[in-house]
Amino acid sequence: MRELASARAAVDAFTALEKRLQDIGAWIELAEETQDDGAAQEADADLSAAERQIDQIELELMFSGKYDHADAILSIQPGAGGTDAQDWAEMLYRMYVRWAERHGFKVSEIDYTPGEEAGIKNVTLSIQGERAFGYLRSERGVHRLVRLSPFNAGATRETSFARVEVYPDIQDDEISIDIDPKDLVIETFRSQGAGGQNVQKNETAVRIRHLPSGLIVQCQDQRSMRQNRERALHVLKVRLMEIEERKREAELRELKGGFVDANFGNQIRNYVLHPYQLVKDTRTGYETSNTAAVLDGDLDAFMEAFLKGVRADE
Repeated sequence: MRELASARAAVDAFTALEKRLQDIGAWIELAEETQDDGAAQEADADLSAAERQIDQIELELMFSGKYDHADAILSIQPGAGGTDAQDWAEMLYRMYVRWAERHGFKVSEIDYTPGEEAGIKNVTLSIQGERAFGYLRSERGVHRLVRLSPFNAGATRETSFARVEVYPDIQDDEISIDIDPKDLVIETFRSQGAGGQNVQKNETAVRIRHLPSGLIVQCQDQRSMRQNRERALHVLKVRLMEIEERKREAELRELKGGFVDANFGNQIRNYVLHPYQLVKDTRTGYETSNTAAVLDGDLDAFMEAFLKGVRADE
């Protein structure tokens, strides 16, 4: 039904644009024949509106990936930098929540582990909304922060890193991954999240280790151990599927060369707060000095620059 609705919306948008262009042609003919300034003004106004429609359709065409219309699972893990890195991970967490709110998307925590002093050790979010994954796939990779540290007495300049991973949150019947139960180590523990689960004394949270891949998935947002186990297994399947998808993408890029993907090990974006203000994407070259807006969730320009690069590469 979602695919059908998306297809209808695309056709309706094209039909509306086609009609508007025909109307513009009629206004132009009328203006030329009658020298009517009013008709010329109507044509000009409609032309501006048509240009905005074309820009929107071009943006729609950027979402060409198989799962671009799906919801997203986003995880953040601090890298090198100790407490500064954990605080940086929490800043990214807030940034993505604010971005999702701007788009009217629903955000819920799958897993959340706070840091000892500040920040977070890791967080996994479910972000539900049309094209959530299509937008957020541009964020996969290592994010680097340069700032004056608020966590040492000398307030020295520190560099912190955090890794962002994004996966399409699709239905189990769309995932062609079989998991042997013998390959799983399942543990339970008490929830540490900031939500309602943290007041419970029962071990309802679940941690699953997949031995062949080394992947570890946790879930603690559901009310029961069974629900957390099912959700964690789903996330594990999604991550394994995404690994296979990236392998295929890497093979294609190796054959023809292409746009740099946001894999761990590739620093995709620098956020400099000292000695100057600048956020710059290392893949597209897009940059802005309005760091406060970016950290408050104003990410669309970065995402669209990435999507245009991917589209051009195709």
